[in-house]
Amino acid sequence: MKYTPVQNYINGKFTAASTDKKLDVISPLDGTLLSTVPMSPAKDLDTEVKAAKAAFPGWSKTPIKERVQVFFRYKYLLEKHLQELGALVSEENGKTLGEAIAEVEKCIELTEFATSLPQLVTGEVLEVSRGVECRTEHVPLGVVASIVPFNFPSMVPNWTIPNAIALGNCMVMKPSEKVPLSVGRIAELLKEAGLPDGVFNVVHGDSEIVNAICDHPGIEAVSFVGSTKVAKIVYQRSTHNYKRCLALGGAKNHLMVLPDAKADMTAQNVAASMSGCAGQRCMAASAMVGVGNIDHIIDKICDEARKIVPGKNLGAVINKESQERIERYITEAEQQGAKILVDGRHTVVAGKEKGTYVGPTVIDHVTPGMSVATEEIFGPVISIMRTNTVDEALAIENANPYGNAASVFTQNGGMARYIIDHASAGMIGVNVGVPVPREPFSFGGWNDSKFGVGDITGKSSIEFWTKLKKSTTKWNPEAGVNWMS
Repeated sequence: MKYTPVQNYINGKFTAASTDKKLDVISPLDGTLLSTVPMSPAKDLDTEVKAAKAAFPGWSKTPIKERVQVFFRYKYLLEKHLQELGALVSEENGKTLGEAIAEVEKCIELTEFATSLPQLVTGEVLEVSRGVECRTEHVPLGVVASIVPFNFPSMVPNWTIPNAIALGNCMVMKPSEKVPLSVGRIAELLKEAGLPDGVFNVVHGDSEIVNAICDHPGIEAVSFVGSTKVAKIVYQRSTHNYKRCLALGGAKNHLMVLPDAKADMTAQNVAASMSGCAGQRCMAASAMVGVGNIDHIIDKICDEARKIVPGKNLGAVINKESQERIERYITEAEQQGAKILVDGRHTVVAGKEKGTYVGPTVIDHVTPGMSVATEEIFGPVISIMRTNTVDEALAIENANPYGNAASVFTQNGGMARYIIDHASAGMIGVNVGVPVPREPFSFGGWNDSKFGVGDITGKSSIEFWTKLKKSTTKWNPEAGVNWMS
């Protein structure tokens, strides 16, 4: 075992969970046993919430200009330890090292945004009548919880940590049991940056802890990122218990390719979008809808896909179960009459035979009713459907229940605008394969890709992590009494 056993993080200290039940943490890259992670019982969550609650009065009353100084230092530490943090992400998740370092660089950008929050939450003041002033201010909620997935062990935690904490909340985070190591390192860096004990806490576990978070009366708000099936459960359970909840689910992102698209640029973007992070991201291109004759572009996409080599510029999928599930989708599509142009099944990387890899896969002549056309595969697979018109392509995109992203590849500005206006997705790209907004713009989809109001990052997140206090003051008794008094 390469690392010491994972522990919970409570009140500034790593603490053993009150259970003997543990899971192995296996590197998807080569099958190495990295560590073990405890499946904490619900009573451990209660201890964490008590620690966060005790820290809240002092932290929330600290002026925001002082709170963000922690994140200036944290940003410096992320930069200082960039290579180390990237290597850890790669090891536990299976990403290539380049992708993992890019993930940590995104954490730096997210933290940089949090340092600007004092300029964004100044509130408003207005003299509404002579001698009478109204004021608004953003007030932290209290103890909040963040439940994060396996596909971005560092970035998704940093979607919530800097903003929620800089805005004055105290947090309990529940990492994926598949990738618990990066969050532990984040906890160490936050402490080194000067974050007071109890403000950030980590509890490890499975569905028992997730349910406990949804039910705990001391938690005011819950954020979740994961599958749509679980996002619905978390949202329903949390809101049933009168909590705020923002739950992000899965996706089936469509790239619409028109005949006038720049062939080389389109092929490079499509191949990168479908295979980046081994396709294990909710913004990956999963379905492509060709409009008219685009055979020349498909040929180039296949050429680009063949340049993507597992173990070199393509990482592993998270585990054996995922590998087998992805390959079943490909085989089923083939049996249903689709044509496999590039086949990534049965991939073995020399020297890493225990790794879990799926090669880039391009499937043509997919029909809208096939499972590869409708379900989230979460692997390096692109399913190509064909239509005659843009409206037919939009009908396919809009019929899917998800709504994270859609992109169009074209040189026609009017057609691009038409698709932006009519595609049912929260994030749209034009000649961009992964249309993730950069800070300060926020991340969030529509439909079955998101449950709750607002977005999880950027300026939109301020409304989720705070409540608005309104005060009215009057210091002129000579004004007398009126209907406002």
